[in-house]
Amino acid sequence: MGTYVQAGDVIDYTPGSAVAAGEVVVLGDLVAIAPRAIAANEAGALALEGIWDLPKESGTASGSTAGTVYYWDAGNEVATTDSDSGTNKMIGHSVADADAGDETLDVPVRTAYDQWTQFESF
Repeated sequence: MGTYVQAGDVIDYTPGSAVAAGEVVVLGDLVAIAPRAIAANEAGALALEGIWDLPKESGTASGSTAGTVYYWDAGNEVATTDSDSGTNKMIGHSVADADAGDETLDVPVRTAYDQWTQFESF
């Protein structure tokens, strides 16, 4: 039997080092965003939902249409369409077209929802 813990749009998080407001945090396969700064070793929250304006990769091959799946490239701290064979973790689907030269894009972070929709064809 389960016990209700919280709504699920945010989760509790205590980082080992400071996290800036808007910083993307990858916890295993889970991608979350800090809506507010969190001091090192202090309790804070990470958002698992919401539309976020994130930095994206730029270049001639990085344009996309609305609905494109985006992944978080933690090494370069950008959203990308390349999963890099699972190294980059899925964030969500873009909500608008993005040109190759755009520096940011709007992505609804829906970590729990998007992870399950990968299995719709089964």
